[in-house]
Amino acid sequence: MKLENLVFLLSVIWCVASHAQPVKSCDEFAFRLPNVSRALCESADLRPSGVKSVRGRPLLVRDIKPVDARLKVLVVGAIHGDELSSASLALHWIRLASVPPSDTPNPVHWRFIPALNPDGLMASPPQRVNANGVDLNRNFPTPNWLRDASVYWEKRTGKDPRRWPGRTPLSEPEARYLHEQMDTFKPNLIVSIHAPYGVLDFDGPSVPPSKLGRLYLDQVGIFPGSLGNYGGVHKGVPVVTIELSNAGRTPLDAEMRQMWLDLSRWMSERIPAPIDALPAR
Repeated sequence: MKLENLVFLLSVIWCVASHAQPVKSCDEFAFRLPNVSRALCESADLRPSGVKSVRGRPLLVRDIKPVDARLKVLVVGAIHGDELSSASLALHWIRLASVPPSDTPNPVHWRFIPALNPDGLMASPPQRVNANGVDLNRNFPTPNWLRDASVYWEKRTGKDPRRWPGRTPLSEPEARYLHEQMDTFKPNLIVSIHAPYGVLDFDGPSVPPSKLGRLYLDQVGIFPGSLGNYGGVHKGVPVVTIELSNAGRTPLDAEMRQMWLDLSRWMSERIPAPIDALPAR
């Protein structure tokens, strides 16, 4: 076989495989997630990131980037696999981000990771931790992690297996992927979606949003190895943590849209575009 024919064949195989992974994931998402149809998932146009979970599931991502984007926002769902509605909300928001308001003062480059923990999400029953039994939201490298994470787990949670932080920070491929995204994508804001406490939390600089839809601000503190602690407190990247009211049911479509509008409005008022992203005068 000629070299050019072999290259063409390999490229075709790669394209087919790349397309097959999101299709399979959409079948799984439509089966497992509340208020998510196969059509909604397919319209999200998720793509493999190139990174896989412990059990080999692709971590899927979607970028929406206007040509004049000035802000970068990273939206993460299903860090905890049993918080099904968090992944659903991320998929619904992809649809809203695809048609941004015409009066947005700072166009946004959105990056969505709807399900950071697909193994936990697809377990039967769904589980908070990943396939290694690690709580990904305790696996980020906050200062003094080796001391504080184990002490907190043992003394404050009574060695709750659902909250095990792992043996070392960033021990898990899913946590390493999100950590790498923070370093390379360099978001100006991180939105982390959870459930089921029905509140809004915030870590980091800037004035927090007072509400998103029916969720009101109630800052619940920081934890060793958490994304809010690592990103908001120690990296200085504002982290909005959304705690939906129900892990197995999404808000109504109108409410999800209102949350999106409230977030966009707050961003335009409180998250300034970086100086190097502003157009030259």
